[in-house]
Amino acid sequence: MRLFRPRGRSDAERMTGTPVGEAKALYEAGRYAEAETEARAVARSRPRDDEYAAVALNIAALATGAQGRHAEALATYDEALSAFSRVFGADHWLTLKLRSDRAQQMISLGQHAECEAECAAVAEAAGRGTGPQMSLLAAAARNGLVFALNAQGRHQEAEALAHEALAAHRARDRASLVLRLGLTRSLSGQSRHEDALTEAQRAKKLYRALPDYQRHPDTGAVELAFATALFGLGRVPEARRRAAAAHDACLASFGPDHRRTAEARTLLEQIDGTRP
Repeated sequence: MRLFRPRGRSDAERMTGTPVGEAKALYEAGRYAEAETEARAVARSRPRDDEYAAVALNIAALATGAQGRHAEALATYDEALSAFSRVFGADHWLTLKLRSDRAQQMISLGQHAECEAECAAVAEAAGRGTGPQMSLLAAAARNGLVFALNAQGRHQEAEALAHEALAAHRARDRASLVLRLGLTRSLSGQSRHEDALTEAQRAKKLYRALPDYQRHPDTGAVELAFATALFGLGRVPEARRRAAAAHDACLASFGPDHRRTAEARTLLEQIDGTRP
């Protein structure tokens, strides 16, 4: 079983007819509450060591996190990791990918150092492997590491790692998008707002080129990157429009408690605090 999608084909399409097909399709459509309900039902209905039960738990964790219930998502990731280790083995790339996803959920709970350590470990393991799956895994883990470094204010380190990861991962896919968004964040963190705006524009082109089912998890992220850079440049009306658009999109897609919704709301408050 493979969870990374082939080019041009969604996981839901590939999983059609399997026990997790409906849950995956709901998740890719951005219907996160329904996806969680369906995935948890599948997990409960399958034997403990069934691979589809393990995958259903993974989908449930993703969908729970997408609704902003980050602590519950991490608990579900813990359950899924135990299942993946039993079914696939601790060193299997699917188990390592789950570890990367789980670690990145820690960011939303303020566990930045823990995320950094786990993503670094997964990236190192991926670096010892070969093939496209390990390449994607390395990009995913490095994205989490970039985010963790930025969250700790270590923006120069994050910038260097983002450049390195983008050089290693040339595909114009979602992995490149999130790495470029991490690079944008690192530049804004260094008050290099013109550079950040340039990178945000590149991220926007990547985002627009992706199929809809790959865009949903990053709803509002590009607008938030633009808003941050524009605010840093003193272009306050433009920044507020972008921040409001990011907030509204995140609120509609993820709810009020999601990390990105909260970040957009905080930025709006900062912008409004500077206006006469």
